[in-house]
Amino acid sequence: MPATDWGWLITPEELSGWILQVTPDLLVLNKPPHVVVHRSRFGPWSSLVGACREYFGDDILRMPFRLDRETSGVLLLARTRETGSRLQRAVQYKAFRKTYHAVLTGHLEAPVTVTGPIGPDAGAEFYSRRTVVEAGGDTAETEFIPVASGGGYSLARIHPHTGRRHQIRVHAAHLGLPIVGDKLYGPDPSLMLRFMRERMTPELLQQLLLDRQALHCTQVEFDTERGTEVFSAPAPHDLAAFVRTHIGCSWD
Repeated sequence: MPATDWGWLITPEELSGWILQVTPDLLVLNKPPHVVVHRSRFGPWSSLVGACREYFGDDILRMPFRLDRETSGVLLLARTRETGSRLQRAVQYKAFRKTYHAVLTGHLEAPVTVTGPIGPDAGAEFYSRRTVVEAGGDTAETEFIPVASGGGYSLARIHPHTGRRHQIRVHAAHLGLPIVGDKLYGPDPSLMLRFMRERMTPELLQQLLLDRQALHCTQVEFDTERGTEVFSAPAPHDLAAFVRTHIGCSWD
C-alpha cells in the first residue's frame, strides 16, 4: 500500500489479491493488517469498503461485522440488501460464531474461559482503553485454547462468546498473556504514547516485535435460513513467520 502522511492507500492490484470469494451477492476478503474497513475522509481507496465500491462498482455494500485496523482475517461484504439482512439477523440473534487465532506473550497451559465483565479503565491515559471490572461493566466471555507454545509465546485459538469492544485483547491481558504487538493492552502502556507521538520507529518495533497486534480472524459462521454458512481465511504471512521463528512450529 502506498504510504501517505496519514496512513495507507489501497491499490487495485492489492485488493484483487485479498479476494477469497466473489458471488453476485457477496464478497469474501482476507483483510490484511493496517487496513481501515469503514469509509474515511481520505477518499474511497483509503478504506476497504470504499476500495471495493470503486473496484466492483457496487452501490450497496453491507458489513455484518467489522475488524479493527490492526486485526487481519476473513471479512464479508454483502452486495445485496437481502444478503446483508440475512447475515445481520444471524448476528443480531446470536446465531453467529467467530474463531480467532492470536499469538500471546507467555505460556497458555490449558484451555481457559474468561468471564470477567468489561468496562472503561478509569485510570488509563487513553479513553478507549477498557479493562475487566469488579462491578458494573458489560458481560463478556472468551474461550482461549492452546495450539502450541515455545520460546515464551503461545499460539491460541480463541472463541469470543460475546462481542464487546476490544474483548479478546482485554481478556488476554487479564490472563497475564497479552497479545504480541498490542500497544494498548501490552505490559508497557507507555508504548502506546510513544506510538502516538512518533509512529512506528525501529526502536519501538524492536520492543513490540510486530508492527501490529498478533490477532487474526480465522473463521466466521452464520446460522441462517440457508443453513450454516461458513467462511474462513488462511494464516497471515507475518504471524505465520513469527510462529515459525519464535514458537518453532507451523501455523496450519
